[in-house]
Amino acid sequence: MLSVIKSRYRYPIILLRQMVITDFKLRYQGSVLGYLWSLIKPLALFGILYLVFVKFLKIGADIEGFPIYLLLGIVLWTYFTEVTSQGVRAILDKDELIRKVNFPRYVIVLSTAVSALINLVLNLIVVLVIMFLTGFMVETGWLNLLIVAFLIVELFVFSFSVALILSALYVKFRDLIYIWEVVLQAAFYATPILYPLSMVPTNVAKVMLMNPMAQIIQDFRYWLITPDTVTFEQLFGSGLYRIIPFAITLLTAIVALWYFRKRTMYFAEEV
Repeated sequence: MLSVIKSRYRYPIILLRQMVITDFKLRYQGSVLGYLWSLIKPLALFGILYLVFVKFLKIGADIEGFPIYLLLGIVLWTYFTEVTSQGVRAILDKDELIRKVNFPRYVIVLSTAVSALINLVLNLIVVLVIMFLTGFMVETGWLNLLIVAFLIVELFVFSFSVALILSALYVKFRDLIYIWEVVLQAAFYATPILYPLSMVPTNVAKVMLMNPMAQIIQDFRYWLITPDTVTFEQLFGSGLYRIIPFAITLLTAIVALWYFRKRTMYFAEEV
């Protein structure tokens, strides 16, 4: 059984590895700072938002370590944005390859998610170093690390699934890329990144936390920064409601795989 699985996915894995390596080389080709740009971008955004929302508007002043709280949210959101924004055009950008070579098309979108995942892990290491140096970090144990690993997997699955749907839709609907830019901007402010969830009315906060991205960011903050972070247990009085964002992530993955597989046969004609 294991040999059959290994034989079946050997070619997609090799292709995925090559695409990720190529993407990394092309992304930073000719750049003086190279990988550092993937760190500078979220740090620059953090610096601007920190000055406006924390220093001037005094948002999050009652939360100890709110700057780290803000930085972690930006890093996680940047991953989702990068995967989905690049995923929209992923199939269309490889139009010549799709017409000439027969291979699993999902590998194209998957390579963008994996490439961005490498950046995410490196950025999270930097965030952890900053947290350690500033002292804003809960006492970590195996449970914390296991839950954080699970949250990274959840973030990867959700981001990849959304990118998969968008890439398949974009082949047919070219206006989607502009629509998605607007959706991302709206979703950024509708997700508790710039502000603590405690500032939002309870009923609204409950709805917001159903969003997998909001749940992931809040859980990251809870297990890495401060146990004072608002979670499902505090809002609903029970952790059972966590099933909802997990179910949304799973449903999104199922729909994405089904729709992408359905549309794959038309890619060569429509790209």
